[in-house]
Amino acid sequence: MLSAIIAAVAFSVIVGMGGPIAAVMMPFGAGTGALAAIGVFGATIAVGIIGIFIGGVWLHIWVYVVGGRNGLTQTIKAVTYGMTPSLLLGWIPIVSIIAGIWALIVEIIGIRQLHELSTGKAVLAVIIAIIIPAIIIGALLAAFIASMPGLLSQVPGGPGFGGY
Repeated sequence: MLSAIIAAVAFSVIVGMGGPIAAVMMPFGAGTGALAAIGVFGATIAVGIIGIFIGGVWLHIWVYVVGGRNGLTQTIKAVTYGMTPSLLLGWIPIVSIIAGIWALIVEIIGIRQLHELSTGKAVLAVIIAIIIPAIIIGALLAAFIASMPGLLSQVPGGPGFGGY
């Protein structure tokens, strides 16, 4: 809901300011903010549901590896409950860090309770589910950064271009 409200206000302000971006939105007139709110709300719901399912399946793989045998539905429940603090408080700048930590703790407790695992096994499953994508993203980011000098040498005025 907060994303939809922010989108409505932002698009209404953009239209009110004028300029080339506002000209594109002008045919919708006063309804621009409302249309933006509806679109953002719908997209947020769709992406949220898909994200919960994908995250739940990924986590369930590791829950299963550490011994959780109560089914994917229980893992999806834990992921959904775990997201609640971040969804409620994650938009507040400093509080978002605390909400993220709280969300992680709630998810671990949910996995522990719903899959009847020890706290250590629940923590291990959640940590593995976080670390593997983090390593992959880190490696991709490192590869991208390593490729930057080659890209910069092709930019006019960059290193290695035009006699540098």
